[in-house]
Amino acid sequence: MTELSYACGPAGTPLLGDTIGANLDRAIAAHPARDALVDCPTGRVWTYREVGAAVDAVATGLLALGIGPGDRVGIWAPNCAEWFLVQYATAKIGAILVNINPAYRTSELEYVLVQAGVRMLIAAPEFKASDYVAMAEQVRPNCPALEQVLILGTDQWQQVAVTAPDSARLTAIAETLSADDPINIQYTSGTTGFPKGATLSHHNILNNGFFVGELCGYTEVDRVCVPVPYYHCFGMVMGNLAATSHGAAVIIPAPSFDPAATLAAVAAQRCTSLYGVPTMFIAMLAELDAGADHDLSSLRTGIMAGSPCPVEVMKRVIDRLGMGEVAICYGMTETSPVSTQTRRDDSIDRRTATVGRVGPHLEVKVVDPVSGRTLPRGEPGELCTRGYSVMLGYWNQPDKTAESIDAARWMHTGDIGIMDDDGYLSVTGRIKDMVIRGGENIYPREIEEFLYTHPDIVDAQVIGVPDDKYGEELMVWIRLREGAKPLDAAAVRAFCTGRLAHYKIPRYVHVVDEFPMTVTGKVRKAEMRERAGEILG
Repeated sequence: MTELSYACGPAGTPLLGDTIGANLDRAIAAHPARDALVDCPTGRVWTYREVGAAVDAVATGLLALGIGPGDRVGIWAPNCAEWFLVQYATAKIGAILVNINPAYRTSELEYVLVQAGVRMLIAAPEFKASDYVAMAEQVRPNCPALEQVLILGTDQWQQVAVTAPDSARLTAIAETLSADDPINIQYTSGTTGFPKGATLSHHNILNNGFFVGELCGYTEVDRVCVPVPYYHCFGMVMGNLAATSHGAAVIIPAPSFDPAATLAAVAAQRCTSLYGVPTMFIAMLAELDAGADHDLSSLRTGIMAGSPCPVEVMKRVIDRLGMGEVAICYGMTETSPVSTQTRRDDSIDRRTATVGRVGPHLEVKVVDPVSGRTLPRGEPGELCTRGYSVMLGYWNQPDKTAESIDAARWMHTGDIGIMDDDGYLSVTGRIKDMVIRGGENIYPREIEEFLYTHPDIVDAQVIGVPDDKYGEELMVWIRLREGAKPLDAAAVRAFCTGRLAHYKIPRYVHVVDEFPMTVTGKVRKAEMRERAGEILG
């Protein structure tokens, strides 16, 4: 009998039943004097005891301003210690934290504030070229629920941050909270159309962070460098919650990703774990290649996620950065986010060719996108996941929720996956990114992986463009290493000829300095397809 593409994760360690606030209190009681948070740009350091006091102060300050359970509080800022404190303070009082992308402009900001019914917006004064204060004031008249705008660094924020903690009131609120309460709304990256607000509970994100940390082998001695954005699950769940649920330290290297600052933070803080999307690791490796000298010997693990991880990049991360236990994680915001992860004792091949196995207490399967039938192992289809991590739904969008989560609570990811005989999954692309050329289904990831083997190609992204003869034709956008000779379409085709099937060889080649990206490091292929029309005429 053919084995089907279904797997269930181990259930040895039980799920946590805590709220986020209760779990933080457990860590404070167990590790009061250990470092909990280091904000490198400002030089500030908090122990767990000090973090507990700071979180309770902010929580009490928010209560004094009228924020309570169920209220939506927007956070619009780059990575900073205040973001961390607001995350745990809102959880303590049962308020729902609404993560807002730091790159948003006024129309996107207004959409999120209105759609989530945000009562209070906590924002940085500015970030890069954005004047957050002016932008918030511009949209405020169009946001009927928005009552307060609290700007970090001002006297008003300082009053909140130094409020005397009201332990009795916080304890009384804690007794009314459930681990299944919604606690966080994260808007999907919006690579197409308006973003949707994935609504997540304490149970969703606390357990996901905990089990990601478990599989990384975290203990209280670990120091986790988090250069990935807090507004996304990668930073606030896989970073903050994975660390605090194990009594480990969170290290913030910079407000936004900077390869030099990140490497310096790893060295200065003796970090044991480092996170990033592939483009971040590529940038850090380039910094080292350019002569940066840092003692990175403390590193043992980390996570590479967010987009497909090139094999050659992964090998260099292991060899050059010394991250011998580095993990690949796969998931999506709607699943809190991690569904599959490689293990510390997996071979390098497993950790470069797959996204690992299903996590504890979760199920995954690969189905026919049309019929929904579970496919035999080795056949590509849509990857689905089920378990504690699946979101409560999209905020105030039951129709969109029903399109993604079926009646049996399976989350349909929209990703094309293949499960092997040992339960390891490979993700070969998005269903919407699959190219159909002359009746042949082509998965861009396969071609991209091959092009990474070219000595002058740093990164490659393959898309389909309209073609009168074949329906679609292949186009590749390429980033070249510094100092490389120019590559044209003929040279790329010559490199591929005899090594790829003829229908997989890109017809068009476009060399760029960078790809259009979301803040979380995902390539915006929809935008690339739009721009391809202009480029190709």
